[in-house]
Amino acid sequence: MDLNSILSQLETNNEDEITRLLHQYNGENSRTFTFDPKEEDLRSRLCQGLLTVLGRQVGSCCQSTCLETLRILSRDKRVLGPVGTREGMLVLAELARLQGGEEGGDSMQEEAQTEEEERVVVEALKCLCNVVFNSAAAQQVGADVQLARGLCARLHAARAGHHEVGLFSLRLLFLLSALRPDVRGGLQRELHAVGLLTEVLERTLDVRWVGPYEAAPPGPQALPIPAEDNERAMEALKALFNLTLSDTSDEDGDHQLRLITAIMRHQLMLKTQTEDKTEEAHSHAINLLSNLPVSCLDVLIDMPVQGGQEEYSGKNMDAVQVLLDFMEKRIDKGANYKEGLTPVLSLLTEGSRYHREIRRYIKTQVLPPLKEVKVRPEIGSTVRNKLVRLMTHVDMGVKQSAAEFLFVLCKESVDHLLKYTGYGNAAGLLVARGLLAGGRGETLYSDDEDSDTEEYKSAKPFINPITGHVEEPMPNPIEDMTEEQKEYEAQKLVNMFDKLSRQQLIRPMGVRRDGTLAPLEEALRQPTADSCSSDSD
Repeated sequence: MDLNSILSQLETNNEDEITRLLHQYNGENSRTFTFDPKEEDLRSRLCQGLLTVLGRQVGSCCQSTCLETLRILSRDKRVLGPVGTREGMLVLAELARLQGGEEGGDSMQEEAQTEEEERVVVEALKCLCNVVFNSAAAQQVGADVQLARGLCARLHAARAGHHEVGLFSLRLLFLLSALRPDVRGGLQRELHAVGLLTEVLERTLDVRWVGPYEAAPPGPQALPIPAEDNERAMEALKALFNLTLSDTSDEDGDHQLRLITAIMRHQLMLKTQTEDKTEEAHSHAINLLSNLPVSCLDVLIDMPVQGGQEEYSGKNMDAVQVLLDFMEKRIDKGANYKEGLTPVLSLLTEGSRYHREIRRYIKTQVLPPLKEVKVRPEIGSTVRNKLVRLMTHVDMGVKQSAAEFLFVLCKESVDHLLKYTGYGNAAGLLVARGLLAGGRGETLYSDDEDSDTEEYKSAKPFINPITGHVEEPMPNPIEDMTEEQKEYEAQKLVNMFDKLSRQQLIRPMGVRRDGTLAPLEEALRQPTADSCSSDSD
């Protein structure tokens, strides 16, 4: 559609014709995300013209249509100059009914609105989301005019407001808190947004408290969360994630974080309309839990249990099992491990490191007593097999997360880890930790003993420590050689290693006394304990 004709019409006061032309343009470009660079100047002028119309007293229908056009144009960050100004942002903020700090946003009340007026508010919020996301200038103006204060006032007042108004208010709050550290600090300290968003989650997820940090569990016949409630909850979780990135160490902050942990436990036990949406909601909950102090994670298991788990000091492991199921689903997907898998691995690792009952339960699920030792630990379909395979993944972060998780389940004992993984799979972790010579990590664990099965005890002498399994007997390649032939082959092998070393294709390494790797010459030169402690007399 010709943009010049639209620009000409915007200069008139004919609302009906402006609405008609813009409605046609919106229909043609509703799914357009890549624009013609040649029309960049025209689109920038169109943004300015739309703001001029919106600044006049026009009807709600014309306003919502103009805002829809502006939302489409705001997908192109190169034309946002007129919108990212103070005047442009204030026009959008007024249409979104966000008074901000300058106009007493704390006393804002939600007034009754017609359907058309609500559509104007929603479209203005959508525009603000796009503009703030795509324009650094708009982000600065948003901070200056205190959009966050108006959003918090909106969330305080909107107890049962329009779904999309709440949804895009939360999304805009998320964007501002993600892109502007100064706004994030103000939300935490002055606007008490952590508590506000916690209340939003309580209302949205219909949390009913039956004790300190204990929400009434959903019954077996509980209905899934309505799709709209789930959407708002996920936006609130994303905003809370930003606000909990920094430490909150005071007493009130600790109470608030434990309250959030209890709500996250409640959400982990809920279902949504589809499995994919449930997994997405759980992913946001896990990301938020990863921000919280590990001391808060006991809230996940401090729930009454209906028998069968007395061995875990009466702790309820339902939420931990949900996390384990989530982890296995993400492993089975086989892609996007860094963003999709490492957060839950990190959460389970830290929970196991500092909470004995969590570690004991997870170990029974992931590393049960060994019985099958004839198959390599990375081969198979158990959770252990899948995690051991990840220990040699090409992504360094993924392999380290998987290895650290298994190491903690083994109470950071090298011997126990090698029993389940084999030396070859664990070598990367042992090098990084300086534990090639064996030993333990630095964390202290309880003294509960691991018991070996009879199958493992009988097979232990025959297990190859490198591969971690009992290998089939292999024919001895030098069995029929004479001593002269053996000596010749040995010398040949030495010469090959020497050649590779001289060409710097390989570098012979040794293990220092502290368990770390070093060039072989350096490792051999290191004095032994006996020579260090010898008496000169």
